[in-house]
Amino acid sequence: MWETGKTSQIAMEMRRYNLAVLGISETHWTQAGHKRLATGEMLLYSGHEEDNAPHTQGVALMLSKVARNALVGWESHGSRIIKTSFKTKKEGILMNIIQCYAPTNDSNDDIKDQFYERLQSII
Repeated sequence: MWETGKTSQIAMEMRRYNLAVLGISETHWTQAGHKRLATGEMLLYSGHEEDNAPHTQGVALMLSKVARNALVGWESHGSRIIKTSFKTKKEGILMNIIQCYAPTNDSNDDIKDQFYERLQSII
């Protein structure tokens, strides 16, 4: 997604498949933030937060206009986890969506443990 034009290409595919929310891994973006596309979709992203961080990992959620209007809030949890909350048709009921990019089995055990502990604390 780091390449120019990838965001609009993903938004086009999202519309084609009529998806309200699309989780994306390996964005390779740094920092956390949101962007509103000219076509109305919103991209929430979470990456490495340090200055001069490598463009690795990264997660995002792309929201349709309908999902964007139902968005209550979102949280960045580093380069591997992002969480969003949405209103539902049932009053007082929220729906949470968590997009993750888990470490591979080849990763260091400490990195895997740290990831799963963080995920468990968010759930």
